[in-house]
Amino acid sequence: MLLKPLAVSSASWDPSQKGVCLGLLEFKRPQLSALRSYTLGSKFGHERLQKGGPIILGTFLCANQRAKRNPPFKKQEAYPQNVNLPPILPKRKKKPYPIPFKEIKQAARADKKLAEMNIEKALEPPKNGLLVPDLIPVAYEVVDAWKVLIKGLAQLLHIIPVHACSECSEIHVAQTGHCIQDCRGSTSSSRRSFHSWVKGSINDMLVPIESYHLYDPFGRRIKHEARFEYDRIPAVVELCIQAGVDIPEYPSRRRTKPVRMIGKKVIDRGGFVEEPKRWCSANSSSLVGLDTYGACGLYPPPPLSGVARIAQETMDAYEIVRLGVDKLMRKYTVKACGYCSEVHVGPWGHSVKLCGEFKHQWRDGKHGWQDATVEEVFPPNYVWHVQDPKGPPLGGALKRFYGKAPAVVELCMQAGAQIPCKYKPMMRLDIVVPESEEARLVA
Repeated sequence: MLLKPLAVSSASWDPSQKGVCLGLLEFKRPQLSALRSYTLGSKFGHERLQKGGPIILGTFLCANQRAKRNPPFKKQEAYPQNVNLPPILPKRKKKPYPIPFKEIKQAARADKKLAEMNIEKALEPPKNGLLVPDLIPVAYEVVDAWKVLIKGLAQLLHIIPVHACSECSEIHVAQTGHCIQDCRGSTSSSRRSFHSWVKGSINDMLVPIESYHLYDPFGRRIKHEARFEYDRIPAVVELCIQAGVDIPEYPSRRRTKPVRMIGKKVIDRGGFVEEPKRWCSANSSSLVGLDTYGACGLYPPPPLSGVARIAQETMDAYEIVRLGVDKLMRKYTVKACGYCSEVHVGPWGHSVKLCGEFKHQWRDGKHGWQDATVEEVFPPNYVWHVQDPKGPPLGGALKRFYGKAPAVVELCMQAGAQIPCKYKPMMRLDIVVPESEEARLVA
């Protein structure tokens, strides 16, 4: 006997839902006692049944148990409209540790445990005094970009006016200084917190962060009485020298055998080597452009046709220096004082007693060394972003609508350079500054 369907009712097929009925098929089927004698022709096709046995009506349900997945789509990562700058840390409080203090204590306990067992600490380059070959090209690239950055800023300062406050560290890049009352100088109360603007220099754009140059970073520490026997050079340059850059005027010891340590004690540093005598040639070209001192007098004003090109080169050099310093500091140790702006490039800090910040009497003037950040070695020095440099000066009433940017970025932008996308949120370029009478209507 051939089984014939009596009625077929179809349902709508929505694959986005799970467990949806696809169709209802009504047919005649035998009783349970007669099911042993059928032969199945196909999975859902015709069924041939032997003759005999009563026939009853039944319903067959087809359902889909697989849900259709949503088509994958690529989410476009867009920068936010505005980003707040890092908060200004109070001076009467120690800086936070870049590495959580819990991890520092765990590492110290592990070193102490190995030292008690007289087990030598496993050190990898450059922690053992050897160079990292992959970072030597990065160090040379940073030094070259550092020279381009200083030269470009010295040339652009002849074209773009920069104002600096004579009482505090505030600077402003525009035709005139702003009128925002946020001066924190010693005589700010007599000026109602208005700034006392003077002509800015390249040291206002690039904050001079210097470090002692060491021939052997793993050698003797610098004592307070011997501090004048060592040269002070930019911390960026000292970091590149220890990473593999060779400058004849600033020699550095290149080890071939690693330093060995047990805990915090150095058991083998290859002996103490006397530092070679410093010499400086009259026609030395390797030191030109490494320091900002007198840079504006070395480079004349550029032609107006080449200002935009110089601004773009300066912007690119600034990014190369910042990214290169970040890459080098992930391997090479740089220490910073937790109370002042002193920076030391090396495995441990020096012993010079020149810290005069919060509670320095308790430390006898010694620095509170901790791991440094990129902002401490290469500070950005944020300034107010000016949408119209030739317009009226910025006022304090609309301060919450203004953005900020690193001083170098603001200077290069006003000179015609393209702004990197990561700086646009902090500059708040997409926010329309309202008029003074409209500010109270803004939510």
